Amino acid sequence: MASAIPMRAIVGSSADIAPPHTAEVHQVEEGINPPLVIKRRDLGSTPAAPSGTPPGTGARLLGQLRAQLGSLALSVLSIALLLGFWYLGTEYRWDFYIRFTNIPSPGEVFTELMGLIGSSQFQTNIGTSVGRILSGFGIATVLGVTLGLLCGRYAILKGLLFPALEVLRPIPAIAWVPISIMLWPSTESSIVFITFIGAFFPILLNTLHGVAAVDPVLIRAARCLGAGELALLVRVILPGALPHIFTGLAVGMGVAWVSLIAAEMISGQFGVGYFTWEAYSLIEYPHIVIGMLVIGVLGLLCSGGIRLLARLAMPWQRAGHKENG
Repeated sequence: MASAIPMRAIVGSSADIAPPHTAEVHQVEEGINPPLVIKRRDLGSTPAAPSGTPPGTGARLLGQLRAQLGSLALSVLSIALLLGFWYLGTEYRWDFYIRFTNIPSPGEVFTELMGLIGSSQFQTNIGTSVGRILSGFGIATVLGVTLGLLCGRYAILKGLLFPALEVLRPIPAIAWVPISIMLWPSTESSIVFITFIGAFFPILLNTLHGVAAVDPVLIRAARCLGAGELALLVRVILPGALPHIFTGLAVGMGVAWVSLIAAEMISGQFGVGYFTWEAYSLIEYPHIVIGMLVIGVLGLLCSGGIRLLARLAMPWQRAGHKENG
């Protein structure tokens, strides 16, 4: 009996101590994590996001759609204002410093264009100009990018070639027409050469600037990883210079069209430039405007093709724009 009393006392004392310890543990747990009932209430009040759909995707797509529609509306408005100015000038025959007395109206140009679309001669002129621009611009791209990379990488080669190129660069493409006729055996070759001259120098200079803008840390890192000279040019310097190269391509395409039209007007027998100059000689004023519009549309398509190629060749820029947006 005497031994049982202490045991009861020990048991009783331990039972008295346990509840405060348990309550203290519960308070600590509640301070760290919210109670389970509150968690269930939060889960019940918040709708679950659909699986596979990032939050905010719908709002982002709607914002992009609104931006596209806004840009399209501004483009339509810009063209409508230009057509409206053209129509009012020809309708009321404005004559204040610039004269609309002999300018054909939009309706006359549209009627003549519908008659020319099925003409084989008109299609031949367009095809000839497109073939010339692709040939001259393609050769200028290959040589301009290659020489730009090599001259930008090797100072000896730049010192050897660049002074002579700088002497030739300021000469306008139109000034090359007489000597190109004497240099090349055919008129076609001379026109392609003039187109090449117009595109070559913008591509070359922008490629040089692109090579100079490449971060030297990237080159040293590639060297440390064992990259050879060819791998360095193809895998590091060329991708780093691509933004400047595509800028040169866009500028070169515009200059190439200017050079091509000038060459076709002077020495060509086919092409959009020849068609436009012939229309002026024959006093067919609607055909002049048609030739100008065709040149503008073809140039726009070529520039759009360069922009599309830039997006395909530089996907990291699209990713950067998305992150910034």
